Amino acid sequence: MTPILAFDVFGTVVDWHGSISREVRALYPQVDGDALALAWRAGYQPAMQRVRSGELGWTRIDDLHRMILDELLPRFGLGNLSESEREHLNHVWQRLDPWPDTVPGLARLKARHTLCTLSNGNLGLLTNMAKRAGLPWDCVLSAEVFRAYKPDRRTYLGVADVFRVPPAQVMLVAAHQDDLAAARACGLSTAYVERPLEFGADRPKDVSPDPANTLHARDFMDLADQLGC
Repeated sequence: MTPILAFDVFGTVVDWHGSISREVRALYPQVDGDALALAWRAGYQPAMQRVRSGELGWTRIDDLHRMILDELLPRFGLGNLSESEREHLNHVWQRLDPWPDTVPGLARLKARHTLCTLSNGNLGLLTNMAKRAGLPWDCVLSAEVFRAYKPDRRTYLGVADVFRVPPAQVMLVAAHQDDLAAARACGLSTAYVERPLEFGADRPKDVSPDPANTLHARDFMDLADQLGC
């Protein structure tokens, strides 16, 4: 049995697209919440690449999200938002809703496994998210702990080091095949979880199995079934 289950968070555990779209529509009905959510997320990898390349020093995701948001607001007619309004909107990433199966599935998995996050989100963000959504983590781990963003090897191997187990005793659970491939390259086990609606109902994801993964699950309840929880 793999004792440590490490979870990607954005898209795997929580519905970033639906959550952001709903909140933007509620706060600013004149704005296309779907488009803003997608544009915000599209800036995520380029912003982290600026850190990886050394263009920026170590920068938390909260701060990268704010940099991306400030660039986007004028495009969506929100360039006049106050500092407090911008900060509140930026913290929507701490208020993301879990997928319907997330909390009951994690509760089952926790009965036999140690559950932790392995996210590019920073510690404060992940902790506040867990508190609000009732996510029953045993430990919150973040790229912030390792001062490196996934797919840097330090993140995946860092989980094994924290728990003093061989990498094969850690299973990364994620809805993103590139994340899982990087984890496997470090010796971790991997489980793919289908999240076909990650980018919204109008943009269903290809969730075809990759035989390289240890497991392929429809959701966390199915993962719990396959792991005998």
